Amino acid sequence: MQPEQLATLAAIVEHGTFEAAARHLHVTTSAVSQRVRALETSAGQVLVRRTTPCEATPAGEVLVRLARQWALLVDEAAPAPVSDLSVAVSADALATWFRAVVAEVATWDGVTLRLHVEDQGHSAELLRRGDVLAAVTSDPTAVQGCSVEPLGVMRYRPAASPAYAERWRLGRGYDWARMPVVVFNEKDALQHGLLAARGLGPPPVVHRVPTSHDFHEAVRLGLGWGLLPLAQLEPDLASGALVLLSRRDHVDVPLYWQRWRLRSPTLDRLSGAVRRLGPAPGA
Repeated sequence: MQPEQLATLAAIVEHGTFEAAARHLHVTTSAVSQRVRALETSAGQVLVRRTTPCEATPAGEVLVRLARQWALLVDEAAPAPVSDLSVAVSADALATWFRAVVAEVATWDGVTLRLHVEDQGHSAELLRRGDVLAAVTSDPTAVQGCSVEPLGVMRYRPAASPAYAERWRLGRGYDWARMPVVVFNEKDALQHGLLAARGLGPPPVVHRVPTSHDFHEAVRLGLGWGLLPLAQLEPDLASGALVLLSRRDHVDVPLYWQRWRLRSPTLDRLSGAVRRLGPAPGA
């Protein structure tokens, strides 16, 4: 297996087509096809599904991972290295504690940071596919070829605007079974999990707002109730912009740092920053 063949495979998966990969690599489409055929012959397996966009087969995902590991090591060995760090992080983490990590990386020379925003319950899949070198995830089971360590816990509490809370007041509490709810996207199960813990089914009205900032703003505007991380919620509780719907209900999401087991000074440095700046228990 030649490095240019592995790089070509990774480019096809990243850019979606043989033609786009050829433009990225500054070669002809015919050269891309020849490299992939040679790599598949060497591996004895089909490595790319010729769909739109192209996708790696399970065997191909292993080699895409290898290609990105090789690229990182080559970058670090260059006389003036520029290391490419691809990391999966949830929108809530990026809007809160992970910003301190970004601020620290901003002071480093020769590092390109590529963030993939993905729900913490699904970010491990990006590691399996080789799309990222590391991920903030809620999965404590290490992906094959990766190490895992606990970071801390993000605590979420149910909140709403004061006007919304008054509208749905029922006796001394609230009409949880009928209140509209805001979720991040179809993968966001936090709100439904809290309702299930109360013995309730899915709410009748579910709004989707797929960015952390706008999700927060939608709850502030009274679109529905939602679970907000404490770092976002506490200033609004202090100002009166939001109120808690329950003082006892909360959802704790344990977070883990998964990264490739790869001898990389840059990846080690990033892991150290994440370890030091990660969420405190219950934060």
